[in-house]
Amino acid sequence: MKELSSAQIRQMYLDFFAQKGHDIMKSAPLVPQDDPTLLWINSGVATMKKYFDGSVVPKNHRMTSSQKSIRTNDIENVGRTARHHTLFEMLGNFSIGDYFKKEAINWAWELLTSKDWFALDPEKLYITVYPKDTDAKKIWLEAGVKEDHIYEDEDNFWDIGEGPSGPDSEIFYDRGQAMNNVAEDDPQNYPGGENERYLEIWNIVFSQFNHKPDGTYEELPHKNIDTGMGLERVVSVFQNAKTNFETDLFMPLIKETEKLSGKYHYGQDPEKDISFKVIADHARAVTFAIGDGALPSNEGRGYVIRRLIRRAVMHGQKLGIDQAFLYKLVPIVGQIMEAAYPEILEQADYIQKVIRMEEDRFNETLKDGVALLDDLIDQTKAAGQTELLGAGVFKLYDTYGFPYELTLEYASDNGLGVDKAGFDTEMEKQRERARNARSGAKSMGVQNGLLTDITTPSEYVGYSELNALGTVEDIILDDALVNEAQADTTVQVIFDKTPFYAEMGGQVADKGLVKDEDGNVVAEVMDVQHAPNGQNMHTLKLRQKLAKGMTYRLEVNREFHNKVKKNHTATHLLDQALRDVLGEHTHQAGSLVEPTYLRFDFTNLGAVTAEQLQQVEDIVNAKIWANLPVETVVTDLESAQKMGAIALFGDKYGDTVRVVKAGDYSMEFCGGNHVDNTNELGLFKIVSESGVGAGVRRIEAVTSKEAFEFLEQRNNLLQETAAEMKVVQLKEVPRKVEALQAQIKELEQQKQALEAKFASQQAQDIFKDVAKVNDHTLIVAKVNVSGMDQLRQLADQWKEKDLSEVLVLATAPAKDKVNLIVGVSDAGIKAGIKAGDLIKDIAPLVGGGGGGRPNLAQAGGKNPAGIGEALAKAKTWLADK
Repeated sequence: MKELSSAQIRQMYLDFFAQKGHDIMKSAPLVPQDDPTLLWINSGVATMKKYFDGSVVPKNHRMTSSQKSIRTNDIENVGRTARHHTLFEMLGNFSIGDYFKKEAINWAWELLTSKDWFALDPEKLYITVYPKDTDAKKIWLEAGVKEDHIYEDEDNFWDIGEGPSGPDSEIFYDRGQAMNNVAEDDPQNYPGGENERYLEIWNIVFSQFNHKPDGTYEELPHKNIDTGMGLERVVSVFQNAKTNFETDLFMPLIKETEKLSGKYHYGQDPEKDISFKVIADHARAVTFAIGDGALPSNEGRGYVIRRLIRRAVMHGQKLGIDQAFLYKLVPIVGQIMEAAYPEILEQADYIQKVIRMEEDRFNETLKDGVALLDDLIDQTKAAGQTELLGAGVFKLYDTYGFPYELTLEYASDNGLGVDKAGFDTEMEKQRERARNARSGAKSMGVQNGLLTDITTPSEYVGYSELNALGTVEDIILDDALVNEAQADTTVQVIFDKTPFYAEMGGQVADKGLVKDEDGNVVAEVMDVQHAPNGQNMHTLKLRQKLAKGMTYRLEVNREFHNKVKKNHTATHLLDQALRDVLGEHTHQAGSLVEPTYLRFDFTNLGAVTAEQLQQVEDIVNAKIWANLPVETVVTDLESAQKMGAIALFGDKYGDTVRVVKAGDYSMEFCGGNHVDNTNELGLFKIVSESGVGAGVRRIEAVTSKEAFEFLEQRNNLLQETAAEMKVVQLKEVPRKVEALQAQIKELEQQKQALEAKFASQQAQDIFKDVAKVNDHTLIVAKVNVSGMDQLRQLADQWKEKDLSEVLVLATAPAKDKVNLIVGVSDAGIKAGIKAGDLIKDIAPLVGGGGGGRPNLAQAGGKNPAGIGEALAKAKTWLADK
């Protein structure tokens, strides 16, 4: 067997298929672009869906890639099995309606066994096929596979529900009985069985059916090939590694972790080995995820990153690493993957900064988690139970990142078990919530042969003309091609030439009219989208009959179009200004260019300050007033990159690209419409800045007339404010506001002083009334104070004077608001009384809820009428103690 590194194996795979006429597709970002069904890119085919379902026809129908992917559905298995990972690479070759089974099978066998390529021993390769797929079995035999090396398996059918599906063939490598985890005569000891001997290294899917909504299958109009070879798995074969972790993809990370630990070494203790593997795996995943624009947060993919970092930190502690360390592994990840992903080392400083911040934050959170766990253990013991409740254990896991195993360990040290069934129930609820959050959209559409077969050429002339003659090439009515369509119908139409821009890159589609030679309106242009083969496909609402082959005048709404292009140019200036102010780590995460405003999403660690926003706005306006010429250059991709043009994050570009330049300031890949000079924008004004997701911020802004109107509206509000304050000059408004604020602050202090005095006077009365309830002492009262702050002051006085074991106070500062506070003295706690337990029992009577520590708890409610009942309940509750 050849000795190959992971980088050599990856490149050899891609080179092989490039020789077979495939385009090598760059790995897409892990953060899906325009796909709400996915949290992460989780396979090679995930980036090819638009080609498989026919919504886009690729330039080359043969493609190959090594696609980075993330899956976290079984994260608990990482480190415990030989091949579970959160981040992995999937090598794949794809045919979109081009070659099929014969070529796919023969090429697979050639790559695996040829001396020029992988040169694996054919005797060690086994194939599984779908029993009804006799064609595939025949082709494998003809390729040179022995009949006793082919197994039929009913599971060899790839189907994800509605959409493309079909039989598949899996390829297994025999690593020998020495690598096995089952006996030689075990029923599972066969290719496809549950064993470690026969390792699945490649799956070839023959996508030939449409799985229809009614559950039936029909032949696809264009059959496809989709394959997947896990790089980590095949590397373990070439490097004769027992697991994926003993390869050059992971061992440098494990070795570095050994140094950071200084206590333990890989291979000495199976339990410690799990921690080494988890850290290596998670370091790779979070490095790539953050590099691709995701950031830690409490939801979605940000939650996944946070969870991975926290799991790694906890496993670091098991190895004796008690300080931030995970960020130190980022350069190691970059060095391992540099051949295919040089951007990791380029972004290493930024990625390390994000991880270090999250590690430091977790170390603080960890202290709260330990305290919560201690409380949970105390409550369990006090209740006479022998197991920690599953819901409480899950909260530790979900909120504080405590691995289940760690909680189990702590519980065991305290003589308790854990309700594993309850924990699993909560975990399944969380998974169900995640599934439901993404269930609104189909994972892959059904192929539409009609649209993919329309290849008539159509030229876009809107860069220079907004009024042009166009001949009707195709009319689609009710999913069928027709020669003509009548008035009062809505059709899709392709013209041989059009000035109408099809929605793309955030820029909305043009609006306008279709007229006949006499100037009569034939149709309104409602929308324009790209057809699968790239033509501009117009959605028309017909007023008159439209016929194929007829020529019409196509008129774009100039006002609409001109306002859109001003805002589009503004997004380019804004993009560069944000990089200037926030740093090069920020990049565009989406945009919308409408005629009346623009919306720009970008990545950033936190909110943009008011000062930074002002800087950005000032820069954009400076570039507008600098009268920068806006030019477009059409060139090849390599030349555009050498020019320094900014590419939209995650977008793929063809050989020929269009670059839009605003003087020497901004230069971006863009196919949209722009002004000729920045001075046409007139004015730029940011309207708002907000967060829209983990690590993604959004700016909304206006230009030109809308910017003037926005400022005019603000000026009118300021004039009204000045008039209300009886201020003559606008410049005096801030000073007047400052004076009023000082006056309000002084009055508030006076009010608080009076309230405190009044509360103290009440305290003298209520603290005298100490009730005896069985063996306990209790002060319970309704007081007239303004809220929780005053209740806490009274509780502090009570505590200082040690007047009773239990204090219960209530106030109703408003007609629909109640505040409750419960205090328990040290003597009361020793007697088994807890403030949190008491308040949970009485708060519902005032229409609320609350909680707190054993010595102090508080609650809010909305039903003042229930105060009397709540205070009475406090006495009966204490009587039962």
